[in-house]
Amino acid sequence: MSASFAPVGISTAPARAWRITPGLMLCAVVAAAGYALAALEQRLFGHPWLEPLVLAILLGAAVRNVWSPGARWTPGVDFGAKTVLEIAVVLLGASVSAATLSSLGVVVVVGIFLLVVVGIVVGFGLGRALGLNPRMALLVACGNAICGNSAIAAVAPVIDADGDEVAASIAFTAVLGVIVVLALPLLGVLLQMSTLQFGALAGLTVYAVPQVLAAAAPFGPAAAQTGTVVKLVRVLMLGPVVFVLSLVAGRDGQSRAPGLHRLVPWFILGFLVMIGLRSLNLIPQAALPWLASASGLLTVIAMAALGLQTDIRAVARAGGRVAAAVVLSLAALLGLALLLIRLLGL
Repeated sequence: MSASFAPVGISTAPARAWRITPGLMLCAVVAAAGYALAALEQRLFGHPWLEPLVLAILLGAAVRNVWSPGARWTPGVDFGAKTVLEIAVVLLGASVSAATLSSLGVVVVVGIFLLVVVGIVVGFGLGRALGLNPRMALLVACGNAICGNSAIAAVAPVIDADGDEVAASIAFTAVLGVIVVLALPLLGVLLQMSTLQFGALAGLTVYAVPQVLAAAAPFGPAAAQTGTVVKLVRVLMLGPVVFVLSLVAGRDGQSRAPGLHRLVPWFILGFLVMIGLRSLNLIPQAALPWLASASGLLTVIAMAALGLQTDIRAVARAGGRVAAAVVLSLAALLGLALLLIRLLGL
């Protein structure tokens, strides 16, 4: 039976708001618990060992793996994990100026492009060596090297991947993406990385743009800004990669390339618009702290939603070879990222 909770006769927008409210409130409660635990850490230890972002993911995943939210909660959780996350990224653009983008320089941008290309080639080779078929190996490679589920979703129709292949690759990137967000700061501390270095590492390795915020949070706002800008350049590689694959796969003369909205997500464009407004001084200075706080709050809510979507048991169902391919591809990307950071002298 279809889950509908809106009264008959009301318009579509209020009906959708009615449907997403329960799940979104659940995300807010988990996020509030994350803030409460962080405050408790501050009181007990003088500073929080785990940021609210990380705690929200952990709490959400804990809830998800003892209780699976039903149809009543799913629309709101999905909205939190996607739309709320994207709005947070757009608002983050207000904290980044054009000077920050230009500070990367041509050499860094070229280095990021090369990292993506080499990451795809290495990931594809590892997948094939582990016995994956070419389509699955390419999905895993593109997901790791570019932007996780978004890359998989964009590449899948171009190479005619079937539903099982897409589901298996997305299951692993979803779970491993959360693990990376939690584990990467520990690696940064072990390697005694600077704020700039860790921000670059997060941007070069973390799957999704919003997840960069969670991974970089322990190293401060500057790391989050650097990571987001680096990740932005990496995401923009999705268009050229899908275009090349469409040329290779479209030998029947029909274009299989997805539309522009699949190659450049709306929130990336929004992020760039906010950077432009900030650079032109069209955003009042007094509004900047409020926008930053709003971005942070929405990100914590979105991370709670992400945790509520994370089913650790999905890893066991997807298969050992896929797991090995995803993990080894990510490890290779991490090694390449550390090498690039060293070569660039960041």
